[in-house]
Amino acid sequence: MPSPLLTAALALLSFVGPLSTDMYLPAFPRMARELGTDASGVQLTLTAFLVGMTAGHLVFGPLSDRYGRRGPLLAGAAVCTVGTALCAVAPSLGWLVALRFLTGFSGAAGVVISRAVIADVVQGAAAARLFGVLMTLASIAPVLAPLAGGAVIGGAGWRGVFWVLAGVSLIVALGVVVGVPESLPRERRHTGGVRRAVASAREVVGDRAYVGYTLAFTFGFGMLFCYIAGSPFLLQNVLGMGVGASSVAFSGGAVFVAASSAVGARIVGRVAPEVLLRVGLLAMLGGSCVLLVLAVGGLLTVFVCLPLLAVVCGGFGLVTANSAALALAQVPAASGGVGSAVLGTAQSGLGAVVAPLVGLGGECTAVPLFFGMALCSGVAVLSLRLCVRRRGAPLVEEHPGV
Repeated sequence: MPSPLLTAALALLSFVGPLSTDMYLPAFPRMARELGTDASGVQLTLTAFLVGMTAGHLVFGPLSDRYGRRGPLLAGAAVCTVGTALCAVAPSLGWLVALRFLTGFSGAAGVVISRAVIADVVQGAAAARLFGVLMTLASIAPVLAPLAGGAVIGGAGWRGVFWVLAGVSLIVALGVVVGVPESLPRERRHTGGVRRAVASAREVVGDRAYVGYTLAFTFGFGMLFCYIAGSPFLLQNVLGMGVGASSVAFSGGAVFVAASSAVGARIVGRVAPEVLLRVGLLAMLGGSCVLLVLAVGGLLTVFVCLPLLAVVCGGFGLVTANSAALALAQVPAASGGVGSAVLGTAQSGLGAVVAPLVGLGGECTAVPLFFGMALCSGVAVLSLRLCVRRRGAPLVEEHPGV
């Protein structure tokens, strides 16, 4: 396992994405009123962030394979800090959307390169364990983010959230400076420019098992982004909860993600990562389908909806770490940045597509939300079944790293 300092720095990098998407969620209805737009308009700020992350993955992943991990990571962290501060003073929805794209683009460096660093230093079951630990730590962000966001919004409005996020981004940048050494030696870097990066990408996506695990990872996150984008309107407008109560409810879902991630990280040495992945996918699919049926039938209540969402969130906690570790285990070490970039590009690209769609039915229905969650979960299950053999590839426990 990596040093505690490196693990802590990687955990900080894992915080940025969930905080950037979850902390301002309780303000969505208020932002819609203040900016003179509707649910889809506000959700466009989330879409812009995810589109930016998609583009950032495509840039920073190959860059890190050619120039090393540390330099691109520091550049992305610095730009993300400045861009987040500018979001706090954005004069209009258009400017906010543009700046959210910038912060997503630069913030992608932390996501894609941190996964590549893990692939540099550990593999197989050890990687799945480390991904599980980081997912558990990162799940603290979605627990705290809506609660902190609700408190900040009450005192400083939605713009205050972005000032807080800018401060967090600065702390993360300092964590990179102190805690992340270079993990890709010069002799293992690509030197062939764009052509070599394209060749690496073709090699990566030509692996059938990698594609299967990546699609499971991607559509698992697609389910999550449906929920993230639609949860404020589900909890407040459909279930009738206030801002504070809805923040607590959303944080409760994140608790189940963290708990299942922690359990998965603890037992992955005794239970195969593929088994945990399949269990998680089935929990996501089953819970989402039941919620869709209840929404169509007009039978949603707080006491029925929240336990089923807990099942779905618990399943997601098993999916993300194991699918990422299994996907990157198929990738040659020198292509770790490209492999991580493809993984992240597909993840954030799908999120950018589904986030505004869940609001098309209006602010007072949950049918599009749960349809999207069920569809993404079903595609994830089908992709794994079609692309990956039942036993999968053997996993290497670990290799020397920093």
